[in-house]
Amino acid sequence: MHRSELAKYFKDNLFVANLKARSKESAIAELLDLFVTEKYIRNRDIVLEMLHQRETLGSTGIGKGVAIPHGRTTAASEVLIAFGKTENGIDFDAIDDKPVHLFFMVIAPPNDEGNVYLPILGSLVTILNEKSNRDKLLKVTTFTDFMALIKGE
Repeated sequence: MHRSELAKYFKDNLFVANLKARSKESAIAELLDLFVTEKYIRNRDIVLEMLHQRETLGSTGIGKGVAIPHGRTTAASEVLIAFGKTENGIDFDAIDDKPVHLFFMVIAPPNDEGNVYLPILGSLVTILNEKSNRDKLLKVTTFTDFMALIKGE
């Protein structure tokens, strides 16, 4: 998936430049609550349970200070991505045992139009594998700067 196409799945009301969360559980809840507050998610409890189930399969803390909690749920009508970051870092049971600073929560319906869920996850991993991108993401303070980075501008 091209970065400009990936950018369509981000919304400014799902962007948090400084997460309040201090734990894995509160980080997941804080990002999920963005979807709930903006009415992108119909049933918070169903989605929270789905995210917990996903974490039991293996942490979505993929290493290098990044976590991508994700899943499919009937409570979502479209694919959306929330972004949050924290300078302090959060213990997220990441595969490299390092604290997580960058969070991308991807929520999708069971059958998303165009089957973009997996390509979105793949594109995020590709972008986040580059140290320069992670370093820039740690410094973004506005949605505009964030989107420029996602688009590769």
